[in-house]
Formats: sequence, structure tokens, C-alpha cells
Amino acid sequence: MLDTISQIVIFTFGTLSIILIGRKNRWGFVAALITQPFWLYTSYAHGQWGIFAASCVYAASWLYGFYEWFIKKEK
Repeated sequence: MLDTISQIVIFTFGTLSIILIGRKNRWGFVAALITQPFWLYTSYAHGQWGIFAASCVYAASWLYGFYEWFIKKEK
């Protein structure tokens, strides 16, 4: 059941994040961050260590984008 929910969340919010970031909308980073716990769970549960490692790098990248768009003060 959790695998099915993970797939739905990854597909829905992953697609949404690509569309939003492509339109230069900062909320795409939030949508991408929503998918990360599901990527990490799925890759860990199935022993896909390469995808798990990539998910950690992606999460760091999405966090950096979130920082740039939401937290960083403009000079």
C-alpha cells in the first residue's frame, strides 16, 4: 500500500515540480521536496542504493533552491 502511495506522490509532485520550475515558479522546489521522503523510502525498502544516494543529492539540490528562493535575503 505504501509503495502505491509513494508512486502516486512521486509522479504527481515530481511532474508538478518540473512544470513549476520550468515556468520559473519557486513553488516547484517545494513540490520537489515533498517527493524526497517517498524516494528515500522506496529506494531503501527495495535496496536500490544508487537511487538512494541520488535522492540524497537531489534533496540537497532542492533544499538549496528552496534556500535561494525563500530564505536568502537580497542584497
